[in-house]
Amino acid sequence: MFENRPDRDAEVILIGRSNVGKSTLMRELTGHDVTTGSNPGVTKKPNHYDWGPEDFVITDLPGFGYMRGVPDDVRERIKTDVVRYIEANAEKILVGILVVDGKAVIDIIDRHSGENEIPHDVEMFGFLQELDIPAVVAVNKMDKVDDRDERLDELAERLGLYPPWQQFDDVFAPISAKRGSIEPLNEAVRQHLHEQKRDDLFKFF
Repeated sequence: MFENRPDRDAEVILIGRSNVGKSTLMRELTGHDVTTGSNPGVTKKPNHYDWGPEDFVITDLPGFGYMRGVPDDVRERIKTDVVRYIEANAEKILVGILVVDGKAVIDIIDRHSGENEIPHDVEMFGFLQELDIPAVVAVNKMDKVDDRDERLDELAERLGLYPPWQQFDDVFAPISAKRGSIEPLNEAVRQHLHEQKRDDLFKFF
């Protein structure tokens, strides 16, 4: 189980598969350099970005799913630790940001949709809902996607939401973290913070 979580009553988490750009997004949100790498699985434990006097923390959780060169048991352990962390801190988590790769997410979900299989991204989205944690899907790397609306409609469908995706502007945030284009995410997060009467945290988004 992950340790060393700062003692904060308000938290926003970033979750997602390895190599979808979580750490790059974390850097955009915080202005703080976090370790990123082209090798999946660089983040093995949570990266907490803590604002000292503020009772608030943003946490980048380790990536789950397939990682080249990482043994299955290690992958499973990381995913279990991520799930346990979210369960243990659910009451304090104001928003869960599920980061996906806009270019690859549909193929990945479809590849893992066997009879008894729930793809990780779909599972995590449902898991946040079960715990009553507002979920925002940050669809990253959208600068590489041509058929944007079609792709986002397909993703909405895979997650059990009826297209068009635009009616869920508090859920879907098409972004390009590498290019610093994350305003749709900030807007979606602010909607959820406002609902929870935490407009004081808008300055972080």
